[in-house]
Amino acid sequence: MHTLEWKESIPVAGEYDVIVAGGGLSGVAAALSAARLHKKVLLLEKSTMLGGLATLGLINLWVPLCNGRGKQVIKGMAEELLRLSIEKGFDTLPEEWKEGEPKEPTEKRYVTKFSIGIFALQLVKLLKDTGVTILYDALVSSPVMENGHCMGLIIDGKSGRQFYGAKMVVDATGDADVLLRAGVPTVDGRNFFTMIAYGVNLKSCQAAVEKGDIAAAYARFSGGPSSLYGKGHPEDMPLFWGASTEMVNDFLQKNQLQMYENIKDQPRKERDVLYLPGMAQLRTTRHIDGDYTLSMDDLYKHQETSIGAICDFDYRDRLYEVPFGTLVRTGFDNLITCGRSAAAKGWAWDALRVIPPAVLTGQAAGIAAAQAIDAETAIHDLPITPLQKALADTGVIIHFDDAWIPENPEAVHAETDGHL
Repeated sequence: MHTLEWKESIPVAGEYDVIVAGGGLSGVAAALSAARLHKKVLLLEKSTMLGGLATLGLINLWVPLCNGRGKQVIKGMAEELLRLSIEKGFDTLPEEWKEGEPKEPTEKRYVTKFSIGIFALQLVKLLKDTGVTILYDALVSSPVMENGHCMGLIIDGKSGRQFYGAKMVVDATGDADVLLRAGVPTVDGRNFFTMIAYGVNLKSCQAAVEKGDIAAAYARFSGGPSSLYGKGHPEDMPLFWGASTEMVNDFLQKNQLQMYENIKDQPRKERDVLYLPGMAQLRTTRHIDGDYTLSMDDLYKHQETSIGAICDFDYRDRLYEVPFGTLVRTGFDNLITCGRSAAAKGWAWDALRVIPPAVLTGQAAGIAAAQAIDAETAIHDLPITPLQKALADTGVIIHFDDAWIPENPEAVHAETDGHL
């Protein structure tokens, strides 16, 4: 590839304590956490709404916050935002969890769907009320680096190219875009051929009227047929690693064309596609090569530097603790990540990337950024005890209860064999 070099004068548009790149739920959590600690926060979002994959990407499902036996594992801001998402819109929350953790054991999991549009509106109100500056339609072009220190971010928007300075930068892009361009080592992922969209059909409309529940009006339309584990992925189709312009376009266009083929012969007055995903529904694209990488070897292990316990959305009983090192890389003193670009591999990456753990890591990143500013220390050297205390004060379970570990953990661990 040929390269082009040129010099350019870029106006400085502002200075902030913390800049969060990416307005998905992990970025929202990071911005909210830092602002609640009285930091001046800028949240940059390349689209025109908050929520990322949970809203713009149409993945409007809070996967389990519990262990599948009636014990809530993920708390703190993850539960706060779950409850917010269903406060003014529909929900599918099981009765057992309506009032919080059940008093009796249950295999009903703490999950719910929510209104995409209403939740996105609630998020912008929440952040504005907390004092966060939100900048939509702002694409991060490049971090400005000096000896491992990020001076701030260059963005492209309707006003042209601008620079925003920062003391701390949180990469919540979901793709580790800021980290990669800052020179932080990263690891690529892989994705199967799959896409969903939402619309309505006559049957779903009838069901909504009969049940008196607008949630039933949603009809789901599919592009690529692959399951979470790759079942249905075409044998002759390479996997999508998803972290390049060409790969994202290949993924999107193949899925859109496949969806058209799937629906084109259906009766035209009996269904309509209302929402195509506004971003690629890629699960794992790129993550930081952090000071610690979570793996299946960490199942049921206590971590001294844990920022919170998490469960597994797809398997009952599985428990992990997320080390702070999954969010940082020594040598880059004011950069931290969160969400699906936290460091993990194998099935542990899938367990860590979904909405509740993403909010947990976002909350931790925002608090860590604020504490590092106050302590005048590199973020990767931040003392863990004050961070753990601040998280625990919001309800986060730092270390899971050993009583929740199943009698035969090896059998639970082995269930992942062959999935990825």
